[in-house]
Amino acid sequence: MKFQSKVDGWLALVLVGSVGVCLAAAFYLIVSTNLTESGWVVLSMLLIGVGLPMWLLLSTNYRVEGDWLAIRSGPYRWRIAVSDIQEIRPSRSILSSPALSLDRLEICHAGGSVMISPKDKSGFIAAIEQARKLNPTV
Repeated sequence: MKFQSKVDGWLALVLVGSVGVCLAAAFYLIVSTNLTESGWVVLSMLLIGVGLPMWLLLSTNYRVEGDWLAIRSGPYRWRIAVSDIQEIRPSRSILSSPALSLDRLEICHAGGSVMISPKDKSGFIAAIEQARKLNPTV
């Protein structure tokens, strides 16, 4: 079962704003300089300054797949065995995490913890509980 990340408006504005600034800067460099000299700068700016924020915005999600929780956010991936999940609790921490909202769930597991922000928090928790029931060893 797939759960999309909730997205706070302010964070979407920051990410889209940074994309706009990078696009404007790249356009300025293309028009005002010799592209053969600034080509790598423009390419890097577009890949990192445009590609990464959009990738994060469009790909952050959480999947309950059998007895695993798969977390994806841009180039980052986590896989946590449902059996390793010790506690799920609400959080509003500002620490970096694969969550696009401060309305978060902290997943405490055997290897540490990670914060996520599914739009449907109750549905997400129900899916984790269902995975536990379907896998008695969990």
